[in-house]
Amino acid sequence: MTKKQVQGFPPGWDEERVQRVLAHYESQFEEEAVAEDEAVFEDPSQTTMEVPTELVPKIRKMIAEFTAKS
Repeated sequence: MTKKQVQGFPPGWDEERVQRVLAHYESQFEEEAVAEDEAVFEDPSQTTMEVPTELVPKIRKMIAEFTAKS
């Protein structure tokens, strides 16, 4: 990744963390990746839904505000 490509990292993230996450996913076997994806849908504390793309920025803002209050 070049400095030009990176606009900045979210709070708590840096280049090292990004590289660790990339290494994790790049080294996964397909079966492991599928199991990880499926586990998300079984978490009762989370909800997955489809929303219109144009609403995503507003939803992200709402999630950030909710998280900041927690």
